[in-house]
Amino acid sequence: MRAVRLHTTEDLRVEEIEEPTPGPGQVKLRNAYAGICGSDLHVYSLPRPPGMGTPHPLTGATRPQVLGHEFSGTVVELGPDVTGVSVGDRVAVFPVYSCGTCTACRRGRINACRRIGFHGLTSHGGGMAAYTVVPASMLHVLPASVDLRLGALVEPMAVAWRAVRAGGVQPGETALVAGAGPIGIGLWFALRAHGVETVVVAEPSPERRAAIERLGGPHVVDPDGLPAVLAGLAPDGVDVVFDAAGVPAALTTGLDALVSGGRLVVVATHGRPVEMETNRLQMRELSLVGSLAYLPEDFDAVIAAMADGRYDATGWVEEVGLDDVERAFADLHAGRRMKVLVRSGG
Repeated sequence: MRAVRLHTTEDLRVEEIEEPTPGPGQVKLRNAYAGICGSDLHVYSLPRPPGMGTPHPLTGATRPQVLGHEFSGTVVELGPDVTGVSVGDRVAVFPVYSCGTCTACRRGRINACRRIGFHGLTSHGGGMAAYTVVPASMLHVLPASVDLRLGALVEPMAVAWRAVRAGGVQPGETALVAGAGPIGIGLWFALRAHGVETVVVAEPSPERRAAIERLGGPHVVDPDGLPAVLAGLAPDGVDVVFDAAGVPAALTTGLDALVSGGRLVVVATHGRPVEMETNRLQMRELSLVGSLAYLPEDFDAVIAAMADGRYDATGWVEEVGLDDVERAFADLHAGRRMKVLVRSGG
């Protein structure tokens, strides 16, 4: 079968590899779509990607790695001892491997497992291939009203959903989202689903601003125009800010935009340490919250919201075939595209 495999830094190849067979407790999927994520771009460009020469402590996998951890597919074969799922089920895949024994896992925070792995990043297989094999426990069956294209967006949308939950958002509050990339768009959807009507999105890219405006975002601004917009909508400050940009300015602007007692939720990964004036947190009793990945219940909540029609992929999601993946990686790395789904072709 054909698969996209990362060998080492910026060495991405479409290759013929052996088709997998499910073992006990596993299922075989015919992959449908797989999203290219910021994490994919990160490992693609690292001087020494994780997994080079050292087996992952949970999966035992090394490079080359089939990519694709944001993906959907159809069950085509069941391994021994699989129950609760049937051939023909259309599914989104919760891609996390966790150890079950570290402090985070024992407290139910498998998203913060000390040895965490992801199917499609540090595993034997991934969504950018015709087929893959995963534990049946990773499957979230899609209802009839959620197609496989939306199913591949469950994973990134669950990142945003988790962040909204981490921020303790309540109906009727006000929010600022810094960054209108895929996670920023996911935050806008999730906030609306949680009853937040006043959502301001700050984004320097005109193309990204236009994308979220087409989805119905009424308060989308260049960061330079943010103070004037906030003065009209939330003169005392917003209740919660989400850093979906991963740049120091997002944190600085976010702190300034908060009402006394407000919360700043860091969703984006920062590539380098950020200096912060902690007195600003203390004097206004602000809270700084980190949010990482998602839990299975976040997948379930996003799928239910998708079934209710709360998500729309129009205008910000595009598709490519396996042969166009390398160009898509280069374009995304240069900031020339928004969200790309790979048609896995199985």
